[in-house]
Parts: sequence; structure tokens; C-alpha cells
Amino acid sequence: MSTPPPKTAPAPKDVAEIERALTRISYLHSRARQHDRLMAIAGVPLDRAATALLRQIADSEPMRPGELANLLAVEASHVTRQVQQLQKAGYVTRVPDPDDRRAQRIELTATGEEAVERVREASRRGMQLALGGWSAEELQQLAGLFHRMVDDFLAYSLDGDGDGEAGVVEPLPSA
Repeated sequence: MSTPPPKTAPAPKDVAEIERALTRISYLHSRARQHDRLMAIAGVPLDRAATALLRQIADSEPMRPGELANLLAVEASHVTRQVQQLQKAGYVTRVPDPDDRRAQRIELTATGEEAVERVREASRRGMQLALGGWSAEELQQLAGLFHRMVDDFLAYSLDGDGDGEAGVVEPLPSA
């Protein structure tokens, strides 16, 4: 039987409100209907997991499937299955790892690059419509704060202080 976590002081109200807002954003962003709509607009027939993987590959140098799994916080077997499907559909290819010729890295094909760009453009258009009433300064401030928050979350989750709470901060799903 596991021991309950130690009681801690409640989070300050502002932190609780940030957590609440992130939960709402995560829910809205990860709804199946929202994803299906985005894929229809982009003209890309991918499920949420494949889209997240494709976007991660686009944002990084070619890397091994295990490295991708670590970045996405999923099991390596999950990434392997997704890569096989994406490769079959022509979105990714396997290339030799220059550090170890026995290993392979995953990179986007031209079709994969085009698909990611269409998804991102459809997503940006939706955001632009939703945030149309915001000033350029507000948008710039929000973007800066979001990047800072994600960087801090990543640093905390990687540097966790060993109290078992480092895994509490979960990444938002990507579409």
C-alpha cells in the first residue's frame, strides 16, 4: 500500500488560476473534434499522436525514436508504431545515425514538411481569429510569458528535487 503524499500549503491563488487556465487550454486544444477540424482545414489526415510526433520531428534535428519518446514523454514502442505509420504514408524517413551507423534517426520528408506547415498555418489562422481583439503588445507579452513558463516547466521537470513532484507538471498536448 502506498503512502499518501505529504500535506503541503495550498498554492497561492494566482498559481491556482494559472493551473486552471492551463487545464482549460489543454482540454480545448486536445478535444478530438477540435483536432479533426484542424486536420480537415489543413488537409492532413493524421491522428493527434501522429501530429504531435510530426511536429516534434519538425522542431528538432533528426533523432532516434527513443529520443523522440523522451521528448514527448511516451513509451518508445508508441513512437516506433507512429514512425512506421508516418513512414508508410511518406511523411518521415529513417536516416543513418552519424554517431552510430547501426542506429537510425527519423527526419521529415518534403511531404512531411509540407504537412507540418499546413497544420501550423491552419492553427495560426485559428489563433489569429480568436485573438483578433488583442493588441500587438499583448500578443508579444503573452508569447514571451508562455515561452518562459514552458522553459521553467521543462527545467523543473528535468531537475526535479527528488520529492516525487517533478512529474506533476505535464506538457500540453500538441495538435
